[in-house]
Amino acid sequence: MKRVVVIGGDDAAPEVVGPTVQIIAQLNLPIEWMCPSMADPDNPRELSQETKEMIDASDTTLFGATSGGQSRRALWYLRWGKQTFANCRPCKYFPGLRSPLKSPQGIDFVIVRENLEDMYVSCEGDLADLAPTNLLSRSSRQPIAKMAPGRFAIKAITELGSRRVIKSSFDLAQQRKVGGGPGHLCCATKHNMLPKSDGLFREIGFELSKEYPDIEFESLIVDDFAHRLVAQPQRFDVVVTPNLYGDILSDAASGLLGGLGVASSGCYGDDYAYFESVHGTAPDIAGQNIINPTATMLSAVMMLQYLGFSDAAQQLEHAVMSVYQDGECLTRDQGGSASTRQFSDAVSRAIAH
Repeated sequence: MKRVVVIGGDDAAPEVVGPTVQIIAQLNLPIEWMCPSMADPDNPRELSQETKEMIDASDTTLFGATSGGQSRRALWYLRWGKQTFANCRPCKYFPGLRSPLKSPQGIDFVIVRENLEDMYVSCEGDLADLAPTNLLSRSSRQPIAKMAPGRFAIKAITELGSRRVIKSSFDLAQQRKVGGGPGHLCCATKHNMLPKSDGLFREIGFELSKEYPDIEFESLIVDDFAHRLVAQPQRFDVVVTPNLYGDILSDAASGLLGGLGVASSGCYGDDYAYFESVHGTAPDIAGQNIINPTATMLSAVMMLQYLGFSDAAQQLEHAVMSVYQDGECLTRDQGGSASTRQFSDAVSRAIAH
């Protein structure tokens, strides 16, 4: 029996998490679904100990999206508490998606975003506070503090963080190669302007490439990668980046397929993973029954694969794809008029058949 924590999230997010769980239940898998109460009644500002213990005792978590409050605290625990350092965001075209490209066929890559470091250490302050450090700008050769008034933010790239996410990306490229992929890993960094931080990330990529002689390794400046992402998306297989670039460019990559409504993700650590759609909580359409469940359902496909239910994962993925191929029950963001429930019911029927 596998234990799965379900955190529906905020605004419109529960409207897609609920139907996804119901559809997976059709597959009659040995899964125990657990729904934590989240808030600590004695300290409403803290995530409850019950929720932490439930996550710790589970095999994985299916997460909606957060706009703050308890769901954000749960996300922080899933990410930093469980050290889920590799955020894998697939970008795979299949017929029926509302791609803006003339020829999207053959797009099938994964952006692996380092999930815990970079600008997301959230360390900012006033430039004047840097005066005692006497830090110099590498470009102007002047003390940074002289630029005040203003603010700074720290970008932190560590050897541990870089090594583990790049190694996991090589492993993913190797797995995909076994499945017929090209066996290619691209590292996208701004090492020309940031030779110490992004340069370290890149150097570790070249170092680890020696352990994977069957995987072609390529290093691109991130702005060059951004150009090629749009102009030649079919050339990529697995892409690994520091946190900020991966966050931004994976959202851009979803636009190649038809938007954030179809963008799935999984966040993996050494001994835990959680799964969530890339899109946010969509507060502007909450309660309207029009949010696209595809991203959450495809995230659930990744979750089922992680849990070892490969046949069920394939069954769910094929059901979603069949609804798109049919084209009769698509949501508004994909050019249709179906509601969230109507799309979900169509996927449910596809599984039943």
